[in-house]
Amino acid sequence: MRIIFPTDEDMGYLSKRGAHFGKAKFYTIITLEDNEIVKVDVEVNQGHTSGACTNAVSNIMSLNPSALIVSGIGGSPAQGFKKAGLDLFFDSKSKTVKDSLDMFIANKLEKSSGEGTCSSH
Repeated sequence: MRIIFPTDEDMGYLSKRGAHFGKAKFYTIITLEDNEIVKVDVEVNQGHTSGACTNAVSNIMSLNPSALIVSGIGGSPAQGFKKAGLDLFFDSKSKTVKDSLDMFIANKLEKSSGEGTCSSH
């Protein structure tokens, strides 16, 4: 399972999480097997243009994710991920990827049904 976290630094699973997936500097990708980290990758966020964040959705989907965990996301990209079949989870409390990953593994994160958390998108 490949889980993507928007982050503001390149420090692997110790990275601070980005407040909004589209504005994060990096995407930290954690590969899990049997709830254990087997690989950590970091990709630079290529950014996105206007147009309901469609290329931000395609940027993430090109990383072959199983799930995306965000603090905040607009309605249009949330719908885009739903249409793409990607599981989207919300975590507005965890400061680092590791803390958020622990919450995910413990099944303590809210799963999106396609709605966003921001009204500006």
